[in-house]
This record gives sequence, structure tokens and C-alpha cells, in this order.
Amino acid sequence: MFVETYETYNAVSDKTLKGKLVVVIDTLRATSVITTALVNGSKEVIPVADIEEAVNLSYNFDKDEILLGGERNAVKIDGFDLSNSPLEYSKDVVEGKTIILTTTNGTRALKKASSSDDVVVGCLLNVSSIAEYIQKEDKDVVIICAGTEGKFSIDDIITAGAILHKLKELKPYESDDLSKASYFLYESFKDNVLDIMKYGYHLNRIEKLGYHDDVEFCTRIDMFSIVPKYINGVVKIC
Repeated sequence: MFVETYETYNAVSDKTLKGKLVVVIDTLRATSVITTALVNGSKEVIPVADIEEAVNLSYNFDKDEILLGGERNAVKIDGFDLSNSPLEYSKDVVEGKTIILTTTNGTRALKKASSSDDVVVGCLLNVSSIAEYIQKEDKDVVIICAGTEGKFSIDDIITAGAILHKLKELKPYESDDLSKASYFLYESFKDNVLDIMKYGYHLNRIEKLGYHDDVEFCTRIDMFSIVPKYINGVVKIC
């Protein structure tokens, strides 16, 4: 098994993804939102790239069946039901609902990953479940970090490292240099990932916007034991 990690979704080619198991990470906050929504009983999450696409897609559903969620520049989209805060996706809000989600980075990373037919959604909340899924499938792996504004983001890389740390306990693997770097970064800060993540640009921007509770929630490791899988444009529990 060989693991490759990419710092942003723009860095990976469609050809690279063919036949690989792909893990998409946007810890702050899209993949944390998707994971939380599904744990809390959402029927499915449909990630889309654009606001207009989300609104147009919503017309295919009865109003009581769907919720529109997402952000632009970390702020809730006007007219949408929910923002990109996982704390809003509680059981009483999302149970039984289809969520159409669009975010600046995370949902675009998922759309990019669709060149593979085996795509799962990872975050700190479910690292062990993702590692166990990788071990079970026994394929070469591509980890796609969503990044922030087209650039490397510490929060995604530390999450990749957490997954690889768990995977190493289950199965030997080979990896590229960014995978190794993410592994050793997590290894150095595994007792408190916020000690390194607090220096990240994206985390600080979210904090300044008042989302401190989101940061605390999204940095909990192994809070959930699910594998959200992205198939034919829809994310459901594996």
C-alpha cells in the first residue's frame, strides 16, 4: 500500500485518482460538518461547488425534505438554512433531511475526488474509522487536503497525520514525503493538536469570526465511529 498526500485539491490530477482510495479532508469545517450531520441522522449530504447549483438543486426536493447549508469566506450564505458550523447540524435539525452543502474549499475538494469510485470523508472526529476502512480496503491511498484559498493548511495536514498514525498501528504502508511530514507533525503534537493548529491562518480567521466553539468541536479526535462515503455525488454512511 502506498499513500500520497496532497496539500490542496488543485495539486492532484484526475489521472492520479483512478483506482485509488481517496480520503478528502477539510477539518475546519466542511468534512466535520458532513460527518456530524450524518451521525445525527441526516439522510444524505450532497456537496456542490457553487451557490447557484445548490439553490437550483433544492428545487428538485420538497421544502420539508432538504436543508441548504454552507459558507463563503467562512460566513453563512444569505438565504441558506445553516452555515458551515457543525454545531448547527444537531439531531433535531437534520434528522431525516437531505442537506445540500456548498463551501469555499471542502465541497470543491470532494467534487475533485469524484474521479475515483472509492471516496471517503475524513476529519479529526473520525480518524480511527477512516484508518480502519483504509486497512480493510487495502488499496493505494490518496489523501486530498482541501486547503485554504488554494494554499496549504495546517489543520488539514495534522488530520492527515492523525489518520496515518492510526493506520500505522493497523498495517504497514509506504508513503510520499508530505504523508511522512504530516505523520511526524501529528506525532509531535498528538497530545494536544491545538498546540500547533493555533498558528494556522484558517483557524485564526475562524476564531476572529467568533467560531471558537467550532474549533474546539472540530479538534476532538475520534468522537464518532462512522465512515461517510461519497458515491455518485452523494455522501452517506458507509
